[in-house]
Amino acid sequence: MSQITIISGPERRRVWTAEQKRQLVAAIAVPGANVAEIARRADLRPNQLYRWRRQMKQAAQGFAEVQVQADAVVPMGSAIIVEFERAVVRIPAGASAGLVSAVLRSVKP
Repeated sequence: MSQITIISGPERRRVWTAEQKRQLVAAIAVPGANVAEIARRADLRPNQLYRWRRQMKQAAQGFAEVQVQADAVVPMGSAIIVEFERAVVRIPAGASAGLVSAVLRSVKP
């Protein structure tokens, strides 16, 4: 016996929040992640996840993700360390904002 599905009315597109998209894109970025499985659990196609990842990369051009630890204790005389893909920049903690800005602008990631 076969099954027939009747759709009455227009199909509606699902609306994904930016946070939901970020979580799914982050899930496929984990080493060893299975994109097809993640897409299946979210009830969408893998190409949609790849599209969202591409859009997020384009939107982030020129910006870098920064993670701040609120409970971190910074000892006196320490340095600010910024790691790029191909460079590591160490700036003394007492450096002026202008110097920090100039140094970070000069680094081409």
